[in-house]
Amino acid sequence: MNASLVFAPLVGWGLIWALAGAALVLVAFALWRGLSGWWLRALALAALVLALANPALQEEERQNLSDIVILVVDDSASQSLGDRKAQTEAAVAAVQAEIALMPNTELRIHRVGDGEEDAGTLALSALSEALAEEPRARVAGAILITDGRVHDLGVVPNLPAPLQVLLTGREADWDRRIVVKNAPAFAIIGEEFRLELKVEDIGAPPDLGPEVDLTISIDTEEPVTYTVALNQDLELPVTLPHGGANVLQFSVAPVQGEITDRNNALAVQINGVRDRLRVLLVSGEPHAGERVWRNLLKSDAAVDLVHFTILRPPEKQDGVPVDELSLIAFPTRELFVEKIKEFDLIIFDRYRMRGILPMSYIDNVVNYVREGGTVLVAAGPEFGAVDSLYRSPLADILPVAPTAQVIEEGFRPKITELGRRHPVTEGLEKEAPEGGWGRWFRQIEVEQIAGQVLMSGAHDLPLLVLNRVDQGRVAVLASDQSWLWGRGYEGGGPQLELLRRLAHWMLKEPELEEETLTAEVAGEAMTITRRTLAEADPGPVTITAPDGTVTELAMPLAAPGRYEAGFKAPMLGLYRLDQGELTRVIAVGPATPREFVETIASGAELAPLAEATRGGVTRLEPGNPDIRTVAEGRVAVGRGWIGITPREAYLTTEVNVAPVLPAWAWLLLAAGLAVVAWLIEGRKGAKAG
Repeated sequence: MNASLVFAPLVGWGLIWALAGAALVLVAFALWRGLSGWWLRALALAALVLALANPALQEEERQNLSDIVILVVDDSASQSLGDRKAQTEAAVAAVQAEIALMPNTELRIHRVGDGEEDAGTLALSALSEALAEEPRARVAGAILITDGRVHDLGVVPNLPAPLQVLLTGREADWDRRIVVKNAPAFAIIGEEFRLELKVEDIGAPPDLGPEVDLTISIDTEEPVTYTVALNQDLELPVTLPHGGANVLQFSVAPVQGEITDRNNALAVQINGVRDRLRVLLVSGEPHAGERVWRNLLKSDAAVDLVHFTILRPPEKQDGVPVDELSLIAFPTRELFVEKIKEFDLIIFDRYRMRGILPMSYIDNVVNYVREGGTVLVAAGPEFGAVDSLYRSPLADILPVAPTAQVIEEGFRPKITELGRRHPVTEGLEKEAPEGGWGRWFRQIEVEQIAGQVLMSGAHDLPLLVLNRVDQGRVAVLASDQSWLWGRGYEGGGPQLELLRRLAHWMLKEPELEEETLTAEVAGEAMTITRRTLAEADPGPVTITAPDGTVTELAMPLAAPGRYEAGFKAPMLGLYRLDQGELTRVIAVGPATPREFVETIASGAELAPLAEATRGGVTRLEPGNPDIRTVAEGRVAVGRGWIGITPREAYLTTEVNVAPVLPAWAWLLLAAGLAVVAWLIEGRKGAKAG
């Protein structure tokens, strides 16, 4: 029960104050005139003013409400290091026991784990959400049990009571880790760049010497170990070996006594890209498809095209002086001898041997392919003639032999059974318009002597043949009429996509390899894809998790030549995929999750937030602190104890309001006082007379 005096004025407060001021003037005037009843007059006027203010007695029946203490428990991955888990559970039990002994006090427990997509520990967000669920007037304090490694420091909860941080971990903890400072997302293939990294000991490490062995590997290559300085920035020169994803792995051996070895290994994924694609287009006699090749290659700003074309064959005799045919001589020696290895791709488009390029130059092209270069031959009728490229040293690496027959009839190119499984032509049939692809009208009859036939033409003869020669690659297109697709004749066909894939296969792009094991990661879900040209099932894939756990996963057939399976990664880190001779390293999230980047317990980042609420950071290593009640505004933390602030909140269940006096009583009181004042003043006046 609680009683208080309230006012319910009969008129506005402005008028009441004005009347009170007038009454005060009248009382002052009576006092100045020496009237003996001035004080009675003052009481009468005060009674009138109070009557207008209408004072009332308010009685409230209140129900006391309990105080609430919010306990947020950090259950993130870093809390599993050392004996932090045991410290945490012991602290939770101690807080529950202490709060249970406090009268009229309740405990709310909220647990927070790892954030999604490696967001880390979002303990302050969890505290803010817990505060939003409770009445602020009842919150007597908040307690956070954590190792101090929270990752949402920008979230500042609006606390009406002290925040206490109970810190897990040991002061003697230490850890060795690898830190990469400036890993780029992309790098140019074959060009050296530098990574800055550091191997460091944090916490309270013992003296283990100034050097450490660092092991480095790229993808599945053999690892190489170097001795590097400890706790010093290092610059590592790196050259990416291939396009697409390159996974660089760094690791140091675990050391006895460090709190975890999860951050002793680190992986960085860098995509290899080509700076410029240098293409040498060697054209023979002019034809309609020559312009298509040139336009296709020139349309890409990343392609540097050198076009070697024969405008005037040697047998053409028209009497024009040689020195008037061109301003400069074409640098054939520079292209085919000195700089041939600088080209990524050489295309022979309907070229015939006319004595312009010596045989030694063609020998250079053959050597260029054997050492890793690529050649594409777009054949026309000349391919079966006496001066065909097949009559040159290039025949040693060509996968087909011409029969000297030229088929002049309409036909629709088709994907072979092998082509449906090969990544260069897989799925191209789905892009065909209604009624199928447009027709071509000329094909060179060739016999396959090596390689793989991906497309066939008239009479099921080889049309597109690919082959690997030592370290290089060769492709032959036995027709000069692919340009009909580009111009949309009879609906056209996927000329651009076919040539793009063909060029990427010849440039050894990983996604166009015939035998590949790849994986795409979305969050913690992994889609594993196996490409193969073999008809037999490749069998299950072996998955090795970051903690060494091995899982065998069956790979069902998804499309001809492609097997796919989904896998839910149980943890973040590096996964190794093995299937036969193929191996792949995949990073699910970062190789070192955010929880294991900073592993040493520290309350430095949370201390300002706790101190702003009169709370503080208390280590659990010496023992669990006592919980006391302190007055609001007082320091709520000390040696061996933490404090909460009782809020004394209540709920009003009933309110009774009764006027101090009824209106007629106020009027009677004022009149009585005025009459007494007149009587006193009148008697004194009569005696004086």
